[in-house]
Amino acid sequence: MEPADQGTPDKQQPKRILGVMPNFRAVSAGAHPPPPTPKQAFMIATRNSFDYSSFVFVGITSLMAEGSNAHPQLGKGIAGYGRYYWRGCLDKTDGNYLVIFALPSVFHQDERYYAMGKGGFWKRAAYSASRIAITPDYHGHNSFNISELLGRGMAQGISIAYYPSKSRTAGALATRYGYAIGRDALTNVFREFWPDIATHVLHRHP
Repeated sequence: MEPADQGTPDKQQPKRILGVMPNFRAVSAGAHPPPPTPKQAFMIATRNSFDYSSFVFVGITSLMAEGSNAHPQLGKGIAGYGRYYWRGCLDKTDGNYLVIFALPSVFHQDERYYAMGKGGFWKRAAYSASRIAITPDYHGHNSFNISELLGRGMAQGISIAYYPSKSRTAGALATRYGYAIGRDALTNVFREFWPDIATHVLHRHP
């Protein structure tokens, strides 16, 4: 496999943002790597699912969910928090393997985020957010991102098996699906602008 063009230094996408947030799916602006093999996609999904920061992130979101009593049937306190936590871990893991590995391997799509790195703010923001609906195929052509949209939906379908009955309604599933899609869109926007924030605001290398 030929080495990929890594893009300009000030537009580099780091493997971790702020040394913590996983950024394994990002491709630097100007870089043109070959499409990932199924094995490579599997490894990216695994790193995203089991990186230490993933457990911290799930811990924070579970604490917020328990505090807001998002699913009353799961209860409160330490026991309730534990019920939120393991479900949050499952949500993240099955979503990652479906969206990053399984469906892209079936539909021959590249689920990495290709940064634009130049242009006006709104152009770049719209581009990055739209990647949840548009992604390159193995030939580098833009395609409808069925891996993302179907994968997140399938993950919600799987969650029916382990969430309490009152959380299995169509409305509840739609809300969680919308949250997952929105989170991915915002994550892409943050990835897009992180090199600019690091360079021009924090005065550090991305």
